[in-house]
Amino acid sequence: MRLALAALALITVAAGLGLRMFMDGPFAKYGGDALYTVLIYVLVLLVWPRLKPVWTLLIAVGASWVIEFAQIVGIPEVLRPVFGSTFNAPDLLWYAVGGLLAFLLHAYGRRSVSESRP
Repeated sequence: MRLALAALALITVAAGLGLRMFMDGPFAKYGGDALYTVLIYVLVLLVWPRLKPVWTLLIAVGASWVIEFAQIVGIPEVLRPVFGSTFNAPDLLWYAVGGLLAFLLHAYGRRSVSESRP
């Protein structure tokens, strides 16, 4: 399970980097925001693999929002490549979209696994 989650985290990073490399404009920017929260969601599951999807969603979106609001007061320069530097209110919505997508996939996966058990 953890190996699959680690692979998923790497795929999410690659998708986010690819999105920014090969696309431009709002789709690339906000898609990257959504994937940022998907990555946090996956990392939370790496630490707590049995965490229920709703709690994982709340932690991932909450962490994304905390980081975004921290940009108002300032992020140390060394951390800006990871955490950003400029507050942008629409990012809050797209973090929630990414978290919701990860939540739906997680919840569906858990339901499918539990239904397939005898």
